[in-house]
Amino acid sequence: MTSSSLPSLQGVLSSAQVAETAASIVAMQEADGAVPWTIGEHTDVWNHVESAMALLVGGEVEASEKAFEWCARTQRPDGSWPMKIVAGEIEDASAETNMSAYLAVGVWHHWLIRHDRAFVERFWPVVRRGLDFVTGMQLPFGGIAWSQEWADGAPAKVNADALLAGSSSIYQSLRAGVALAELMDDPQPEWELAGGRLGHAVRRHRELFLDKSTFSMDWYYPVLGGAVQGAEALDLLAERWEVFVVPGLGIRCVDTNPWVTGAETCELVMALDALGDERAVGLFKDMQHLRGDDGKYWTGYVYPDDVNWPVEHTTYTAAAVILAVDALSNGTAGAGIMRGETLVPHFDEIALECGCEPADPDLTSTVTGVSGNTR
Repeated sequence: MTSSSLPSLQGVLSSAQVAETAASIVAMQEADGAVPWTIGEHTDVWNHVESAMALLVGGEVEASEKAFEWCARTQRPDGSWPMKIVAGEIEDASAETNMSAYLAVGVWHHWLIRHDRAFVERFWPVVRRGLDFVTGMQLPFGGIAWSQEWADGAPAKVNADALLAGSSSIYQSLRAGVALAELMDDPQPEWELAGGRLGHAVRRHRELFLDKSTFSMDWYYPVLGGAVQGAEALDLLAERWEVFVVPGLGIRCVDTNPWVTGAETCELVMALDALGDERAVGLFKDMQHLRGDDGKYWTGYVYPDDVNWPVEHTTYTAAAVILAVDALSNGTAGAGIMRGETLVPHFDEIALECGCEPADPDLTSTVTGVSGNTR
């Protein structure tokens, strides 16, 4: 794939610059296919898959598929992945649910761009194990428990609280997973039930998730994951726009710190794009001050001190940039992945144990007595 065939955004980022940024991710990829946060740092499967997706968009097909193969090799029998792997060694064995779910989005994205059925068949069992693990961690109110600790090489205590950002990401992963299930003619009704209950929780019971409202991810992820849409989504973003958005620079990672970060800004760009909000392009243009040499991107910028911090270029920031420019330009067949255009329709909203009715009471009539995969 030549650089001229890659996505671009006139006046903001050229195809050649996108290719350069993809190459900067390849330069940090380890020999076994792992894509760490930065050289010498840890790898987690969520950011790793995002990088694999960006590599595919950026024309680095071999490096992308090498990254996907790493996912297959490192998955554990229960369907989870260790939270942190450093140079092939497990640093934190805990299993985080949103990380274990995200491969479904990556494989569906690969299908949209490559239409390689053999690839999907290769990874379908991996995706299925991952989402079975995740739906098995659903809590009574519909959110997904955020992690499970490991001890002595085996699963141990479940951290039985749900993170709003993580559960919102899982909602997207379940829609991608069910799309793959339809492609493979391997129905997964439990995932659909779990998705219905999860969507209800994200839309109606955000107060039941752990309070991480100081982080911008908790603000925009219900929109980015697709559970909150339309006017409700615009209202949600309006609530804290002035708190998180720094004009001309991007968005804060944390509302208490004068620090804007590139990955979070690009994710908000994609959330705005999914709503058809024209502010997306301006915000994407604003964050380009983080672009460094050779197409790399600084993680963030502390604006009172006029300094990039941490002193690092990160693969996940570069990946978010590539996926955002693809979304804004409709550059590839996978450009709508965050808009949910090719995913299965939204799940019927189901509320069974949260003490309330779903938006449409009729939706519960077909699932009376079904408890789903709760723990």
